[in-house]
Amino acid sequence: MSSLCYTRRIRNLWAPVLASWHLKVTIPDRPVHQLKNLMTMAEDKPWALISEHGPKIQAILMWNTYPAAEPSLLSSLPSLKVVANGGVGIDHLDVPYITSLGVKVANTPGVVSDATADMAMGLLLASARKIVEGHQIAVDPKTTSIPQSLMGVEVTGSTLGIIGLGHIGYKIAQRSKGFDMKILYHNRHRRSVEDEQSVGASYCENMDDLLRESDFVVLVVNLSPETKGLISHRELSLMKPTATLINVSRGLVVDQDALVKALRSGEIRAAALDVTHPEPLPRDHPLLSLPNVLITPHVGTYTYATTRRMVQCMVDNAVAAVNGQPVPNEVKLK
Repeated sequence: MSSLCYTRRIRNLWAPVLASWHLKVTIPDRPVHQLKNLMTMAEDKPWALISEHGPKIQAILMWNTYPAAEPSLLSSLPSLKVVANGGVGIDHLDVPYITSLGVKVANTPGVVSDATADMAMGLLLASARKIVEGHQIAVDPKTTSIPQSLMGVEVTGSTLGIIGLGHIGYKIAQRSKGFDMKILYHNRHRRSVEDEQSVGASYCENMDDLLRESDFVVLVVNLSPETKGLISHRELSLMKPTATLINVSRGLVVDQDALVKALRSGEIRAAALDVTHPEPLPRDHPLLSLPNVLITPHVGTYTYATTRRMVQCMVDNAVAAVNGQPVPNEVKLK
């Protein structure tokens, strides 16, 4: 492979993955052991690297949406063959435009499923049992007794509604089965009878039915024109006043103004969010000051093992594209 656009946040992960491929990688025209100095140069003067070595670059490895695959960048990379995205979501990529240039787009499905499902269950449990509030009270030097406000809601035996039973949604269902939860799901396409029986999930053709019956609603859908604003005033009004909304998909799937209103009025009990829009939220955003909201900064995949698998998958995709082979996780236009 000639040259790669490397991103700052995963630089310490590249060398082990590339070494496992026994590749002589140059960035540009230099061996792997010199990557550190080169990436420092790229951070200080990113466009200097592109202007000097753009014709050699054949792959962009994108992490946390960086580097942005904008026309101004793509037009300066005449040899580009692939944009290899780290993560499943590609809503930040103009796939039709990129593919019109003869450039492939790839993502990393599957490898993120376990970590994201773990995060969803962690948010659910932390919100239900007020774990963060409990920690704050436990370490507060002024605490002399345990307040009744720490009383939470039962998870075991409750009803979980999963909107989007794909790879991640199914992993969440598997985990919730261990809590003896009744599992409902809504999907564009119904899963097989075998899949449903394996986790004890019941299909709701109408999402409204799921919203009415669930104690916890987990959003695990891809962001698309159809799912943008999927949960808004009407949908929140259908939920139980004791229900919790958990979002591990994308911030724009939820109408945040409607969510703030529902949380303030008691229309729903709580929300636990690993995603918002934008990220991070403005520091004066009302969601940040509500006591019944738990927010984490989009860290659903943030484990060492999952990140390494993502990087490996990105490199696999890039190597295949550069070598003219089928790309394992190519994103194709429907």
